Amino acid sequence: MKLNYRGCAICDSTWGDLREEVDGTRLFFCCSICAIQFRHLVERVKARTGWDRIDALEIAGDRRGRACVATRGDREFRFEIAFNSDGEVRRFRPAPAGVPG
Repeated sequence: MKLNYRGCAICDSTWGDLREEVDGTRLFFCCSICAIQFRHLVERVKARTGWDRIDALEIAGDRRGRACVATRGDREFRFEIAFNSDGEVRRFRPAPAGVPG
């Protein structure tokens, strides 16, 4: 899975040292909460789109909410997601048409 971040897969922080495999890709996370958030994000996208995997993710935003673009081949899914303090999904919705990811 290709990501736009070089640090933590969901928040881009560079502290911490947690590595976990998600969908066959070993990823860096700064903490266990970010790892949980990322797994929930991937699960939600796959359930919503019916995709068996995600080729690339672009994530922008912070703890209050993130605007994301997931791609699979030539298909694209834009969405917004936010989590609670335990890493559970608090809000998940497709982005309105015309909104950049």
